[in-house]
Amino acid sequence: MLLLPFSKYSKKTLTNRTIIVFILLFLGALLMRYLNSFLLNDIATNGIITFELAKDASFAESIINSWDIKAKAAAGYSLIFDFIFLVLYSLFLALLIHQINERVWKNTAVYKVGVALIYAQFVAAFFDAIENIALLQLFKEATQFWTSIAYYFASMKFILIALGILFIVISWVVRLVRR
Repeated sequence: MLLLPFSKYSKKTLTNRTIIVFILLFLGALLMRYLNSFLLNDIATNGIITFELAKDASFAESIINSWDIKAKAAAGYSLIFDFIFLVLYSLFLALLIHQINERVWKNTAVYKVGVALIYAQFVAAFFDAIENIALLQLFKEATQFWTSIAYYFASMKFILIALGILFIVISWVVRLVRR
């Protein structure tokens, strides 16, 4: 049986930690948004996300070449800070999934899906770290190998995050309908 990472904490402790992580996540998101503002242009229309999802080396290189020195510095800071940010978003989503899972799906088959999605958020963070390393390597040399690593790990990361968010939303709707 999988051990739940948050099962030993009381509801009050979990709520307090969720609030603290949310505040840190919100502040981190503001910083990421600020750094991303330097990266937006005609080629990188979505900034760092365009870079993360560049499927081929020539496109990744054109994104890097479209950035001036200030934008390249912002991209570097963004990628470095993302190593902290990935801990915050994965922990926040895992906490939310755990709490809604306990309230809505306890003693049902769906509960195991929630447990799997808790762990999936930490896998997403791991994928994000691999993606960040690949993106940092692209600044040294834009090769197809690093571009593909970044693309596929970013794609898997976004899918796992989306599944977690979808589970949270569906669970909240079910909870509201049951009331």
